[in-house]
Parts: sequence; structure tokens; C-alpha cells
Amino acid sequence: MIRDVKGVEAECLAGGKGKATRYVIVPKEELNGHGRLYARIVLQPGSSIGWHQHVDDTEPYYILRGEGDFIEGKSENDRNVTRVHAGQVCVIEVGQWHSLENNSDGELEMIALIYNKKGYLND
Repeated sequence: MIRDVKGVEAECLAGGKGKATRYVIVPKEELNGHGRLYARIVLQPGSSIGWHQHVDDTEPYYILRGEGDFIEGKSENDRNVTRVHAGQVCVIEVGQWHSLENNSDGELEMIALIYNKKGYLND
């Protein structure tokens, strides 16, 4: 099967600020219970994905284009900031808090995959 992927404009992703465009590559229904998001996300300058936690799943970000600040921590008040750019992967562990801020003048484009970590043989 081949299909076109259309972008949907969104504001305040996960409680963040500004505008983003989400291109759902594989919808939740087609992930067969293994995850809930596989998408390309484009954050406009000054936009962010809000500070949030994944409890039973994880979400790596693969940066395709641009740069920004990846914030991660083991608790709600623990925040470590790392500047990230194209070609890097931001690995988010189960239970970890995280956000991503586009503090640049250009767009920040990434692939996001939210998948389950519970119930697998290697856990």
C-alpha cells in the first residue's frame, strides 16, 4: 500500500508553545498495539513540545533538519539541556521527562516514534 502523508497544523504540542505541523506516517490503529505515534514533526521557530513524561512507553526523536534544545530529566524538577542538531537521536527512557524547544531562526524537523516498552521478551 502507498499513501500520501498530509500535515496537520497543531498548536501547543504536549503543552508546549507555538505552532507545529504533524505528519502521521503510521496511525495508531496500524501500530497494532505496539505504539501510538510514528510521525514527522516540524516545529516552527520559537515553538516547543511541552515538558511531559511517558510512563509505560518511550519516544525517541530523530532530528532531520535544524537545531534546538532537548531537555530531559528523571523527575519533573530535574532538567538537563542539550543542544541538538540534524543527524542526532534524542533517546527518552520509560518514565523520563522531556521536551524539545526550537530556539533557532529556522524550522526544526524530526521523526517521533512512541512505542510500548512493557511486555516484551527483553524487558
